[in-house]
Amino acid sequence: MDDTNKAAAGGELAGLRESAEVGESAGIRESAASTAYVHGYSDHEARRLGDQADTLAALLHAGTAYPAGSRVLEIGCGVGAQTVHLVKASPGARIVAVDRSAESLAQARAYVAAQAPDAQVEWRRADLYGLPFADAAYDHVFACFVLEHLDDVERALAELRRVLRPGGTLTVIEGDHGSTLFHPDSPDARAVIGHQIRLQSAAGGNALIGRELQPLLAGAGFDEVAVRPRTVYADGTRPALVDGFTRKTFIAMIEAVRADALRAGLTTEADWDRGIADLRRSAEDGGSFHYTFFKATAVKGEGEGEGEAGASVGAPVRAAAAASVAHSRNAGSFRAVSSSAGIQANNLMPGASRAASFA
Repeated sequence: MDDTNKAAAGGELAGLRESAEVGESAGIRESAASTAYVHGYSDHEARRLGDQADTLAALLHAGTAYPAGSRVLEIGCGVGAQTVHLVKASPGARIVAVDRSAESLAQARAYVAAQAPDAQVEWRRADLYGLPFADAAYDHVFACFVLEHLDDVERALAELRRVLRPGGTLTVIEGDHGSTLFHPDSPDARAVIGHQIRLQSAAGGNALIGRELQPLLAGAGFDEVAVRPRTVYADGTRPALVDGFTRKTFIAMIEAVRADALRAGLTTEADWDRGIADLRRSAEDGGSFHYTFFKATAVKGEGEGEGEAGASVGAPVRAAAAASVAHSRNAGSFRAVSSSAGIQANNLMPGASRAASFA
C-alpha cells in the first residue's frame, strides 16, 4: 500500500463520530432506531458476549474484587457474561444485577446458575435512568460495556452517583473502536468497522467512548478518577486470543451488523464481503490484531449529598470536562489510539482498580 493509501486508511475513522452525529444518511437512523443495543439480542450475540467475557476476564477484571458483605450494583448485566466473573472474584459480596431486558435477565439467571451454582445474585429489571433504589444504597457500582450504548451518558452517571454511598467506588469498562490496528492493513476492512461505528452512533451510542471516560466521570462529579488502558494484542503466537477475541469477539461483532449496514445503504454486498474477508486475514497466519479497552475507577466524595449542596460540588470541574468532550465531538478529533501507549499501559498496574480497598 503506498503512502497516500496508508494515510487515507489511517484517517478514515477520524471523522466517523462527527459524520454520524450530523445524520450522514437518514437511512442509518431508520435502520438503527429499532434498538439502542446495536448488536441485537440473538443467541449468537449471547454466545459472543460469553466468549468475550471469558477471553478477557484476566485482562479486564484484574484488580476488581469486592469485600464480603459489601453492596455491589452491576448495571446492564445483559446475559450475565460479566456477572459470572464478578461473583467468582467477590464470592461474599451482595451483588444486585440490573438490566432493562427481561429476556436477557432470564438468560443471565440460567448462565450464572450453570457457571457459578453457589452464587447469590439478586436480579432486577430496571431502567438505568430511573433506578428503583434509595440514595446511597450501594458501596460499589460496576458497569462494563454499558455507557457506549446510551444516548444520555451524563444522565446515567448522575443516577449511578445518586445510588452510590459517599466514599463508594464506580468501575467502568469500555472499548474504543478507533484503537483498532491490524495487519495486513486494508481500507476495505476499516470501512466495515466504520459502518458499525456509524450505526451505533445513529442508535444513540458511541463506539469510541473509551477515550472519553476521564472527562465524563470527572464531569459527573466523581473524585479520584483514574483511567488505565487494557490492551489486547493477538497474533499467531497467541492462538487463544486470535480465536477468542479477534475472531469470536471483534470480527463476530462487525459481521453481525451486515444486514443493517446494507439496509441503511452504507455499503454494497460486494464491498462488505471484501472488507470482512480482509479483516479475517488479521486472524490468519502472518496476521495480527490490536485493540484497547479503557478501565476507569472513581470515588464518590465523602460527605457529598444529593441536594443543592451536593449538586454544586465540583461544578467548575464538571463544566470544564463537559466542554472538553463537546469540543472533541464537534471538532471531529477522534483519532486512533497509539498502539505504543496501549502496550506500555498493559502491565495491569497495582491500584488499577480501587474497588477492593473500600469496605
